[in-house]
Amino acid sequence: MSRLGDRGLAMLAGGLVVALLAGFGLGRIGAADGRAAMAAGGGAPATGRAVSAGDGHQHAPGAGAHTHPGDGGSQQAQAIGTAVSAGGYTLRPVARSQPAGVSVDYRFQIVGTDGRAATSFAVVHDKPLHLIVVGRDLGGYQHLHPTMAIDGTWSVPLTLKRAGGYRIYADFATTAADGTALPLVLGVDHEVPGAHTPAALPPARPQATVGPFTVSMVGNPTAGATVPLSFRVSRAGSPVSPPLERYLGAYGHLVVVREGDLGYMHVHPEQELVDGAARFWLTAPGPSRYRAFFDFQVEGKVYTAEFTMDLG
Repeated sequence: MSRLGDRGLAMLAGGLVVALLAGFGLGRIGAADGRAAMAAGGGAPATGRAVSAGDGHQHAPGAGAHTHPGDGGSQQAQAIGTAVSAGGYTLRPVARSQPAGVSVDYRFQIVGTDGRAATSFAVVHDKPLHLIVVGRDLGGYQHLHPTMAIDGTWSVPLTLKRAGGYRIYADFATTAADGTALPLVLGVDHEVPGAHTPAALPPARPQATVGPFTVSMVGNPTAGATVPLSFRVSRAGSPVSPPLERYLGAYGHLVVVREGDLGYMHVHPEQELVDGAARFWLTAPGPSRYRAFFDFQVEGKVYTAEFTMDLG
């Protein structure tokens, strides 16, 4: 065969290879775009009954990094709840202010990308949605459980005693049509008009007193590392008796909020007491001061012990 013929065959073969590679690349791009479209479409509200999400150890866009007991390592954890929208959902309150000392019906919706209110939520820690309220100075903590109307509007009585700014977090998991739960924490600012002097954050101490109880926090929280935190409850110098009762599916509930941007961390508990103490696993995102709120139940009554953690 002539040299020209050889060159023509080579050019034809090369063209076929290029065409095949280009088609393969376009196929990968198309598949990736399809996955992205599916992820974006996942923000639309789903219908169906609430399902249990177990311990809530699920990872999703906007849900932040969740730590698992005993993993022994550090993770790229991040505080959440600093945005009103995430994962295709938006926290939409009816009102964003209220007078001091007056009980109001705080109402809101979780709205999907199609503008409709979500109505299907997974049950996590015994509730379909947890509403956390905290002042910008990290005072005035409340943990509430609103109820949802058939149109997806949540409501709960809310009283804020002090004037000033607050952050309200909706901690929940929506349920897709296939039963998959998407855990999210969305946050919105709330205002109580009037003169206000922010309270100084108390210094870090290993013990707190609430009601007749002394609560001791044992652990060494470290920025970027997953570490255990244990909370031991005593009364009159002796271990509490009767012992801690289950509250929201575990022996306690722990919320940690960062000073400044009010980044939120919902910390996972051990399912059982460890040497009589409630144990949690915390990954602090970085150096800062944090306020920890430990809810626990004794004889049917819920108490909250508060701690400052100074991570430099």
